[in-house]
Amino acid sequence: MNATMNLTWTQKEKSYLEDLKTHEQLCIEKYSLYANQAQCEQLKQICKANEMSERSHLDSINQLLSGKLPNINQQGNNQQKYQQFMSTTQVQGTLSDKDICTDILMMEKQVSSTYNTAVFEFRDTNVRDVLNHIQKEEQKHGEAIFQYMQSKGLYNVQK
Repeated sequence: MNATMNLTWTQKEKSYLEDLKTHEQLCIEKYSLYANQAQCEQLKQICKANEMSERSHLDSINQLLSGKLPNINQQGNNQQKYQQFMSTTQVQGTLSDKDICTDILMMEKQVSSTYNTAVFEFRDTNVRDVLNHIQKEEQKHGEAIFQYMQSKGLYNVQK
């Protein structure tokens, strides 16, 4: 499908896109808040990088809502975006880093699950590919948080 062609949506597809947009907006808000609240610099960096990625996801969803197919191969490098990101406020943390991580991990599980369901609801293979690409990135966000938690002894996998 040509990216310049306008996509049209069924009512169900549009509803899923609107839900995904809301999810991405919430992810951006939480990562921004938690980047300012986290005590550990490594966790702050993970939150900032994931926030920039979520902004890219929101842009893709907005493009889909406007009838355009985003080019997932041209999405910018998240590390470059992170380096350009400047936090302008410093908020005293009200949650522990463990609580922040637990909330983020639960959020990523929910968002990934929503993308998984949405993939099966779209008619267009190219749109499915975009949603699948975003879902994989959401899983990577969860993996980064999981690995951070495990490295700090905050998430123990039973053997």
